[in-house]
Amino acid sequence: MKTFKIIILVAIALFAFSFTVQQKKAGPWEIPAEYKKMENPLANDKASVNKGKMVYMKHCRSCHGNTGLGDGPKAARLKTFPGDFTSAEFQAQSDGELFYKSIIGRDEMPNYEKKIPSKKDQWSVINYMRTFKK
Repeated sequence: MKTFKIIILVAIALFAFSFTVQQKKAGPWEIPAEYKKMENPLANDKASVNKGKMVYMKHCRSCHGNTGLGDGPKAARLKTFPGDFTSAEFQAQSDGELFYKSIIGRDEMPNYEKKIPSKKDQWSVINYMRTFKK
């Protein structure tokens, strides 16, 4: 019985590993110039970050993970890796670029304009995502 349990656990681990190995990196985004230059209208203060965290935990965590590593419970089911928000490459993007990617979306990244209708909440998520910087 113990051997059977070990075999089942190994099979599950291999299955889960095969899912993550097959994920591809997302291709380059075409972001309109207006978004590249767009500035976050909110101060990056404690209140905004706390609000952003609440919104992130409700809408983003399931794919992007608790700490922005792209390791949320739904991430393994995606064809594309959801990204690492702690990386220098991610953090180097403008707030407008992050807004476009996070709120407008494309492909497996859904549009959140209706799910997060408040502009203040949308921009607060961007402020919260900045806290993942290494």
